[in-house]
Amino acid sequence: MRLSVTKVLEAYRRGYFPMADPQTGRIWWFSPDPRAVLPLAEFHVPRSVARLVRRSVFEVYHDRAFDAVVAACADRSESWLSKELQAVYRELYRVGHAHSVECWQEGQLVGGLFGIAIGGAFFGESMFHRVTGASKVALVHLVTHLRWRGFRLLDIQFLTPHFLQFGAEEISRHLFEKQLAEALALPVHW
Repeated sequence: MRLSVTKVLEAYRRGYFPMADPQTGRIWWFSPDPRAVLPLAEFHVPRSVARLVRRSVFEVYHDRAFDAVVAACADRSESWLSKELQAVYRELYRVGHAHSVECWQEGQLVGGLFGIAIGGAFFGESMFHRVTGASKVALVHLVTHLRWRGFRLLDIQFLTPHFLQFGAEEISRHLFEKQLAEALALPVHW
């Protein structure tokens, strides 16, 4: 069965997200317990990343090259971003639910991230960098934008050492579902 925008949005609203098996392309749905989030109010910017942001090493934009960001995130030896998932994320972008934050240098896309926005919740999906620090700077800009727009939840799905340095934490599925419901009820727009 082909993924539809409606089905994918409903899954996110219920706390599930899709990932494809890198070998077969089969889509699996996940709702981990515990769930990793980046608390927007307690977001921590490491000193080295703060220096990069202050120095304006990258030009940072939103939604200028969404398709290129998704393609770059999928460009790995093994990727959960199957062609089918890439297509549905591009469609979610076209209907206003998927967004990218991009870092550019000398006219070249050198890093970025993308995710899904529904109400006051942002579901971070993937990030990439071709220049050291670019994806981290994109993350700082994402959090700044989410705070400015009134978002309440930044879901990062799984806790990694990369996200720990920014203050990421794991919360129970019960608490995640509570925070998700509160965030979804907000009349927030990207």
